[in-house]
Amino acid sequence: MTDAAHGGPDPYAHMSTVGMTKAELLMASPRLFDNPVLDKLSRVHWTFPLIYLPIAGWLLWKGAAGLPTPGAIGAFVAGYLIWTLCEYVFHRWLFHTEFPGKFGARIHFLLHGVHHVHPSDPLRLVMPPLMSVPLMALAWIVTAALFPAPWSYAIAAGFLAGYVLYDEIHFHLHHRTPRTKVEQTLRRLHLLHHFRDPERGYGVSAPWWDYVFGTGYAQGDKPGERPL
Repeated sequence: MTDAAHGGPDPYAHMSTVGMTKAELLMASPRLFDNPVLDKLSRVHWTFPLIYLPIAGWLLWKGAAGLPTPGAIGAFVAGYLIWTLCEYVFHRWLFHTEFPGKFGARIHFLLHGVHHVHPSDPLRLVMPPLMSVPLMALAWIVTAALFPAPWSYAIAAGFLAGYVLYDEIHFHLHHRTPRTKVEQTLRRLHLLHHFRDPERGYGVSAPWWDYVFGTGYAQGDKPGERPL
């Protein structure tokens, strides 16, 4: 992430930070659009992605009705694994791409830059419907084109469930105290992404892809003090 300290654009130009504590800055939820409706739609409660679970359940039921049980389970798991790879790819090569020009910088800030400036904003930790609905619709179109029914139903169910799991884990990592070893590991890795090196640690719910692609952290790495 470029910032004023590195000779790039000021990441705080969109708002006044006078008198704000570090905690307030991390939690801030800046206005992104002049249009009040668009700005409202850019914020979403962490429970919103759960509305996709009944759809995933229906897709799995449709798939299981026409497949042997092992096939339905395998297709569901395959869909989930496809999501985890997409999660990594989108995060690394879309969300962290800094597009040229002022318009490109604006797109980057809207897509992901604002999250790195205000990583604990509770209303911008899961995808808003403006992003998630087109993404899931595109995923269904591609899945249906590549795989015949009923395989496409079970694969899409796994993909959709993987997306919901990702969004809920992401919120959890920023706003819940980890209780298990797995939670502690995921939180540490994600904090390293935000507070040490944002060019590593792209797998939020599936950190194994970072080790496949060589973007993992070292065992002794620790988060810094400021968001990056």
